[in-house]
Amino acid sequence: MRRPLSLPTWNEVIDLAGQHGIEHLGVAPASVLDRARTALNERKAAGLHAGMGFTYRNPERSTDPLRAVANAKSIIVAARPYRADEEPERPAGVQARIGRYAWIDHYAPLRTGLRAIAHRIRGADHRAVAFADDNSIVDREVAYLGGLGWFGKNANILIPSAGSFFVLGSVVTTAIYPVSEPVGDGCGACRRCIDGCPTGAIIAPGVVDANRCLAWLVQQPGTFPVEFREALDDRLYGCDDCQEVCPPSVRLGDKHRIRLADLPGDQRVEAWVDVLDLLEATDQQLIERHGRWYLANREPVWWRRNALIVLGNRGDLADPRTRAVLDRYRADPDRILREHADWAAERLTRAGVR
Repeated sequence: MRRPLSLPTWNEVIDLAGQHGIEHLGVAPASVLDRARTALNERKAAGLHAGMGFTYRNPERSTDPLRAVANAKSIIVAARPYRADEEPERPAGVQARIGRYAWIDHYAPLRTGLRAIAHRIRGADHRAVAFADDNSIVDREVAYLGGLGWFGKNANILIPSAGSFFVLGSVVTTAIYPVSEPVGDGCGACRRCIDGCPTGAIIAPGVVDANRCLAWLVQQPGTFPVEFREALDDRLYGCDDCQEVCPPSVRLGDKHRIRLADLPGDQRVEAWVDVLDLLEATDQQLIERHGRWYLANREPVWWRRNALIVLGNRGDLADPRTRAVLDRYRADPDRILREHADWAAERLTRAGVR
């Protein structure tokens, strides 16, 4: 009969996390996230979620750790940096920008570390389940309650002396660890993220209207709002603006970076995507290249829609390849692609006569 291991000490958990690049850990109580539940329901009722599912889909579930792990007592919450130590050079041609968190799959190594912690705890005959980028739990609220940082005015968790360029995850467990102390607000009177949002999506400190947030609009299916197409500029997936103007994230984030040179050989960094190449690719090619990104119903039409807007903002009608791509999409069977190709062509025509 197997004799259970002793429960790992907190220092042992920290050491194990560090082996997987996890820099910050805390512990939150495994109780209902009342504040997050209220906020999710209120913002959903007000339409601020813009149809977003994820933790909005079922707030009763995503704010109750006991739904994830019965009889849970603690939530170990973790943060792993994703800011890179170098900026990949922008290639020639019409290039679309990718949000930093999506350059590579940063959640994969985070999950590996969290699962290693959960496995070690289960060896002591406790239940433990790892969650990362999962709609089972509101990770930012857990990170706040677990003392990792405070809620910035852009609704991101800001870690003291580190900033916000981190992916978050947690281990919900029946083991008991001492709960961490919450961190006080560190934003003060600063409102650079509010003023720096290209669409005015931060409508109050800590409140983001997803109907205006580019990071959500590039993922949302359907027609891209006309009033935000020029603001999209060259973004294909993600938006970093509210973090890139945040003083703690910019100043202190430099001390917490991952080394791109240390990535496994099969990891391909995608900071830029060639727009014309994307628009000429088949569905299968796009899924193979970018399938790890979230995509509504796994339909590449939404990447093409975004790429057409970028082409309208950054392309050149004097380029024969650009004209050929636009002509093709203006005759596409898909109504949405035709609409966005027409918009791109009209915008480039206007730009050419100014």
